[in-house]
Amino acid sequence: MKQIDLSNKAAVVTGGAGRLGRVMVRELARCGASIAINYFSQEKEAQSLKLKIEQEFGVKAITVQADVTDFDSVAKMKNDINEALGHVDIVVNNSVIQYKWKPVLEQDLEDYEGQFKSCVMQGVHMAKVFIPDMINKKYGRFIGINTECAMQMWETQSAYVAGKRGMDGVYKVLAKEVGRYNITVNQVAPGWTICEGDEVEDNCGYTKNVPLQRRGTDTEIADAVCFLASDLASYITGVYLPVCGGNEMPCI
Repeated sequence: MKQIDLSNKAAVVTGGAGRLGRVMVRELARCGASIAINYFSQEKEAQSLKLKIEQEFGVKAITVQADVTDFDSVAKMKNDINEALGHVDIVVNNSVIQYKWKPVLEQDLEDYEGQFKSCVMQGVHMAKVFIPDMINKKYGRFIGINTECAMQMWETQSAYVAGKRGMDGVYKVLAKEVGRYNITVNQVAPGWTICEGDEVEDNCGYTKNVPLQRRGTDTEIADAVCFLASDLASYITGVYLPVCGGNEMPCI
């Protein structure tokens, strides 16, 4: 029976203490990976998650604070992880700056800058810091969390979409540059996801346009991440993978 086996692999998840990040952390640990849980301000949540996955899955886990929009902070995080877990095999870039969506004429300029930093520069920082070790090892999985919104481009999404579409460009170029070293670079693009504690009601009619007629769950997003992190996806790179029930379908 084929299984996703990430034992003897070390992973770092940025924003790992957040609503979606903590489920990615949990499912990667369930597959056997040792985990570095990155957080910016949610130290208490990160520590609690660390204890839970250590007790439940018997994997080694650490928490590590870093601002992923700052290169020096990411470089320090890498050193802390290497000391505790060894070289990182799997990077999951999940952290993002949150803000209110507004029309272009009303959106604060700082919001566009924040999206560029958290969507584009996070990927650049994490690549520059972690991929050189992957090149030396001739193995790596570099995964970013994008969004279905990058294809929809609805009203009020301009800052978010600008950051995520810029992210897509960087990841696709990076995939071409590092593929020769047995490193894959992929993106998971969730739809409007139900996370732990959310209400399931759809008051805006979102699901009527979704072919599967429902919202996805955080575990389903995490499952896609685990797949791309595994050897089952060893020949997949440069992919923007919508996990949104068919709400968006990239066309050839």
